[in-house]
Amino acid sequence: MSAVEASGVETSGVEVAAVPAARAARAAPFRFLRSELGLIARRRRNQAGLAVLAVVPIIIAIAVKVANPTTSGGGQGGPEFLSSITGNGLFVALTALALEIQLFLPIAVAAVAGDAIAGEANVGTLRYLLTVPVHRTRLLAVKFAGIVAGAFVATATVAGTGVLAGLLLFGGGEVTLLSGTTVGMGEGLLRLLAICLYLTACLAALGAVGLFVSTLTEQPMGATIAIVMFTMTSWILGVIPQIDWLHPYLITYWWNNFGDLLRDPVAWDPLRGGLLSAATYAVIFLSAAWARFGSRDVTS
Repeated sequence: MSAVEASGVETSGVEVAAVPAARAARAAPFRFLRSELGLIARRRRNQAGLAVLAVVPIIIAIAVKVANPTTSGGGQGGPEFLSSITGNGLFVALTALALEIQLFLPIAVAAVAGDAIAGEANVGTLRYLLTVPVHRTRLLAVKFAGIVAGAFVATATVAGTGVLAGLLLFGGGEVTLLSGTTVGMGEGLLRLLAICLYLTACLAALGAVGLFVSTLTEQPMGATIAIVMFTMTSWILGVIPQIDWLHPYLITYWWNNFGDLLRDPVAWDPLRGGLLSAATYAVIFLSAAWARFGSRDVTS
């Protein structure tokens, strides 16, 4: 006699089957996310893109080592970091981030975002994916999570390669911040991690724009080009002084403020402005993607 029979409680087959079914339903979103992350990681073009991102800080480190500059650069962004590389290899990562945020990092995010929905439609898997069934809102959420993860990996690849190349060629030690304060190497690495997270948030906003564009077409390359053009237009408009009233509303306006994390004390106001701008863009364009994709007839 089984324990169920001995207890005098009858359990139907449906109730017994409902337990693993419920567990499977709870685990489904995580399996879907793991599958999406694996798909992004396995794509050859994404792997090639990461290789390109990693090469730039290596080139910077070698070029500075060979040239051995003795004069400090002026201005903001890359040149200011570039002048500090010989003093501490950590600045190779900062210089690479300052340079690659202008073009290479947005292209990397555009490639992932443009392929999110348009790529599935292009190869004819979108319709079958939705018949698994996968709710369209969950699909968009998983796709956006994959874009954010891709943005972080791209940023971390640049920073990590820069740190390794810089420490190998120039060594480490204490880090002199932009405000002149000196901090230990450990705090310097923590500030670099904070910079990576800040840039990931900024690039995630671009990813939200890309996800919306990806719902408008079945051609991933066209979506990628549109996202890159959108980014370049924002950079161009940002240097025209006659429309300075528009600058704070541009998606790229706040990106270079990551340098404020290298001041003592940290200049939080520009960073909060950047995070607010990123959140606003993300909410607007994720909502637009949801509205578009929710009402779209999927035929491929």
